[in-house]
Amino acid sequence: MINNRPEMNIMKKEKAILSATYYSFFGNIILAIIKALSGYFGNSHALIADSIESTSDVFSSLMVYFGMKYSIKPADKNHPYGHGRIEPLLTFLIVAFLVVSATIISYESVYNIQSSQEMPETWTLFILGGIIIWKELSYQIIIRKNKKINSSVIKADAWHHRSDALTSFSAFIGISIAIIFGKGFETADDWAALFSSGIILYNSYLIFRPALGELMDESLHNDLIHKIREISLNVDGIIGTEKCYIRKSGHQFYVDLHAIVDGKISVKNGHRLSHKLKDVLKFHIPSIQNVLIHIEPYNEKDQ
Repeated sequence: MINNRPEMNIMKKEKAILSATYYSFFGNIILAIIKALSGYFGNSHALIADSIESTSDVFSSLMVYFGMKYSIKPADKNHPYGHGRIEPLLTFLIVAFLVVSATIISYESVYNIQSSQEMPETWTLFILGGIIIWKELSYQIIIRKNKKINSSVIKADAWHHRSDALTSFSAFIGISIAIIFGKGFETADDWAALFSSGIILYNSYLIFRPALGELMDESLHNDLIHKIREISLNVDGIIGTEKCYIRKSGHQFYVDLHAIVDGKISVKNGHRLSHKLKDVLKFHIPSIQNVLIHIEPYNEKDQ
């Protein structure tokens, strides 16, 4: 029973990962088309800029899909820790897509601000309203899926949706100003698009920083360490724990744990206890792929 539960949870995670990437891919294709057509026929440069970001999102979603398919491959001879480290690398590429999108949007916005242009159509506001709701719902759906997965790539993909919602909201404000105040405010949606590019760059940093920490094995898992210590103390024969180091690879964790046992027991019993502790930890925390346990002898004289 202890061995089956982690396998079942891994299968559920794989299913959640792939469903999240499917959702993002097809959603971004539809949105890119809607935004491009609405921006062209509705005289809105903010919507056209928004469509550029959604188009880049289509390619990043493809990249996420194939990358995640690779990351969930089991460990092999050449990759004993699995293939999960591709996730932060994919996250860096997604950030690169966002930075390029923000740069293009900024350039186009500055160019359009200096040029004469027509007033945006009122009906584009209804399109933007629908997009804002859609993208915020997409963010909520993907981030909820990621609570089961704990993947930096899926989290980045979720924030991609929220960035899109924010840029669309900025466009909504800009077009509203242009329509309400009329002649002389035609460039309001371009200023909104320029503001959106700043939001995209800021979110890029928020996505990049945790992925960098993961790649550098930064200590970011205090809650998980606390949980591991609590579970360990409930295992008969484990007196306490000392060092606990955690390495994240994709959506799985690799743990190095020093466990304290009675110093008078045999090596054989100490070995048995380490395996028991390992099985219990993997059973209660399915996201743990492997645990390396070092047995420490308890000695009252040292206390």
